[in-house]
Amino acid sequence: MYNQQRSTNPLSKITFLFVNPDANFLQDYRALKPSRFSYSDITRITHQFRDKLGEGCYGVVYKGKLNNEIDVAVKVLNNSKGNGEEFVNEVSTLALVYEFLPNDSLEKIIFHAGSKKITLDWEKLKDIALGIARGIEYLHEGCDQQILHFDIKPQNVLLDHNFNPKICDFGLAKLCSKEQSAVTMTAARGTMGYIAPEVLSRTFGRGSCKSDVYSFGMLLLEMVGGRKNEDRIVNNTSPVYFPQWIYNHINAEDNSMWEQIDEEGSIIARKLSIVGLWCIQWYPTDRPSMKVVVQMLEGDNGDLTMPSNPFPATTNS
Repeated sequence: MYNQQRSTNPLSKITFLFVNPDANFLQDYRALKPSRFSYSDITRITHQFRDKLGEGCYGVVYKGKLNNEIDVAVKVLNNSKGNGEEFVNEVSTLALVYEFLPNDSLEKIIFHAGSKKITLDWEKLKDIALGIARGIEYLHEGCDQQILHFDIKPQNVLLDHNFNPKICDFGLAKLCSKEQSAVTMTAARGTMGYIAPEVLSRTFGRGSCKSDVYSFGMLLLEMVGGRKNEDRIVNNTSPVYFPQWIYNHINAEDNSMWEQIDEEGSIIARKLSIVGLWCIQWYPTDRPSMKVVVQMLEGDNGDLTMPSNPFPATTNS
């Protein structure tokens, strides 16, 4: 549900984002009639753009209230640069229908320090991981066409009142038919640290749904460690790439990270780690599909086997 008004006002490119209680908009958005809002409507809904929620490369998002009862988010788009492909991608993929989600992003949950940090137990973290996996699986297999996100990361996972995850920011997404095994890209897209090798270099293959699998794997490992995947210092003693450190120490008796977690939590952390390591295999063909990833997260730990070393040129350290 969006309205792009023609106006000379610099804030005229307004996108209205409203709550969809059923969250089934990917299936039925074609049947819904867009609501049109004038610039004055938008200023009223956002209380003169008073409450800024965040800002990205595509615009600024403000909190608002519709009819004084429904919390919404309103994105004010930046002026389009280039051929407009990014805007068309975001509109055509999800029609820009968002609900206001009060618990911010997964990034704030797993990386935020200080007194305002929200601490979740391992069971809840597993539920969040499974919810994200199911969401990506739906994008890949549940629509008429595949939706390849190309920017899966904690910042792009929002959490509702019950910490149910919602994947957002489809500005880099691409649509392709389900019969299409790979897509052509003129340049790499995504966020460093989460970009699959084949998206950076054709040497390793071509961009596909397996590229999202890689990004999800990095997200999982960050959830386990509570640190950025590019963090090369573990416990201030190990100058080593963090995902590599997890692979090297996942079965070690002296794993200091496992020692800080209770028995039930360590079982979940180990499961998330193994699934994450499967997802970040170097070559796309060695990674599971998101459907298999969901099955791995839902299944028993005893059914999981360790993958090959995603870092074959390294030694244990």
